[in-house]
Amino acid sequence: MITDKNSLDISETLQEHRSDAFMIVGNSNNADMFYSTHFFASDSFAYIQTKEANEIMLVSEMERGRAEIESRVAQVRTLQDCNYRDKIRERGDPSIAYCDCLAEILQKHGVRRVSVPRDFPYHIAQTLKEEGFSFEAIKSPFQKLRARKSSSEVGKVRKVQDACNLAMKAAVNMIHKSEEVDGKLNYQGYDLTSEKVRHQIDITLLDHGCESEGTIVSCGKDSANPHWEGAGVLRPDEPIVIDIFPRNKKSRYYADMTRTVIKGEASQRLEDMYEAVLVAQQVATGMIKPGLKCNEIHSKVCDIFDERGYGTSRSGSDTGFIHSTGHGVGLEIHEAPFVGERESVLEAGNIITIEPGLYYPDVGGIRLEDLILVTDDGFENLTEMEKRFIV
Repeated sequence: MITDKNSLDISETLQEHRSDAFMIVGNSNNADMFYSTHFFASDSFAYIQTKEANEIMLVSEMERGRAEIESRVAQVRTLQDCNYRDKIRERGDPSIAYCDCLAEILQKHGVRRVSVPRDFPYHIAQTLKEEGFSFEAIKSPFQKLRARKSSSEVGKVRKVQDACNLAMKAAVNMIHKSEEVDGKLNYQGYDLTSEKVRHQIDITLLDHGCESEGTIVSCGKDSANPHWEGAGVLRPDEPIVIDIFPRNKKSRYYADMTRTVIKGEASQRLEDMYEAVLVAQQVATGMIKPGLKCNEIHSKVCDIFDERGYGTSRSGSDTGFIHSTGHGVGLEIHEAPFVGERESVLEAGNIITIEPGLYYPDVGGIRLEDLILVTDDGFENLTEMEKRFIV
């Protein structure tokens, strides 16, 4: 059963690495930092968990009150507690003084060997090394915990995906209501462009407390580049790939969805591509259950495309199906588990995308993407938006 987590204890990982503590320094744009503290701050702060599973946050004095109320961490220390201003006068350098504050906290908790994430600030590690601490950069111990969502986290992702669904409906509706004028799509008397559709998506998301960067509205041959955002006038009889991956501004959780549509008529080749992608997605989604290896899903998708004569990256092709089948979604838009060639095993509470696609530079691309929750006995599709090619 998916339940709320009561602990972020990573002491077992620290024991494996013979470390006294794990430390992160950064702001809330760092997903592990936000996950471990539940505290949002644009300025840098520090999180420490000792091998005894004691947790400490170091924040500025200005953030003390808010951190004590909002953060899940019980021990909140401030720079003022560590006599930061005195240390600046002694050291003549605020950055080194900050390191001295960290050193004071680490020493108080008997920490000498420190594990840090692989993107840990070099200057801080180097300065603390000079003060007698040893460091090891390790794979994030929170990634596996983050991959298995609690019921609360699932609810947060559902909320974002609901907003994403409304935004996708608004985008497709603009295309549906457009008309062909001189080989272009025209909406309410004006050329319908990628930018105008993105604008409508942004407005819809903002109305529901969400935001999105890099939204894809890509038409025609341009859509053969999977991550091309798209620009300019949309045209009839050509595929339009719409990929929306919004984040809730408050919860910080993401969602993800892709639909491909055509206004007008689709060539037989595009119809066949769409059918192949749809079948691949349906089969892959139907396989999902706890205990299944992610590479088995990806391999099956490749099999389906191979059987229909489409190239795949597995066979060395640079056209056709050229990316993985999916990825985890949560505090990052791409996080574990990754549904590709890795042998990661699905667990109840994972939220993953299933997004097969086909891409050919002479006609464009087709991609369909749903967001899937792995349940105790199978899966739940969190994506309500219909799949309709001709709109």
